[in-house]
Amino acid sequence: MTTLLWLKAFHVFFMVAWFSGLFYLPRLFVNHAETSSKEVAEHLKGMEKRLLYFFTPFALLTIVLGIALIYQYGYAWFAASTWLHVKISLVILLVIYHSYCFKLVKDFRDDKNTRSGKFYRLFNELPVLILLTVLFLVYLKPF
Repeated sequence: MTTLLWLKAFHVFFMVAWFSGLFYLPRLFVNHAETSSKEVAEHLKGMEKRLLYFFTPFALLTIVLGIALIYQYGYAWFAASTWLHVKISLVILLVIYHSYCFKLVKDFRDDKNTRSGKFYRLFNELPVLILLTVLFLVYLKPF
């Protein structure tokens, strides 16, 4: 049981760190899309790249620890936990979102962004909705 608790604690820690990056990076995109200053844009390019590469390992650790938790609980538990299958689907969506952030950072780096600050404000809401749904699934286990 002690191993399980340590895995859970680190899984949650790295998940929080991952989401911190996912919440902040699109805010940088908003500022970048709305600036007309070349100096500010260049500064934001560096911030975006460093932030993305900083929080990506947290995503990987979250996923690895999640897999370790599933392994610890066992196949029978996994098969019976429908809520977990929904959660995993949402995590896959979040990985796609995270991967798309690499494309967006590259677009900004190459001065090829075509989207508005409003788009990035809306884009920023997706991980919020995923986090809320995942927390409900984990704590309420509705099915």
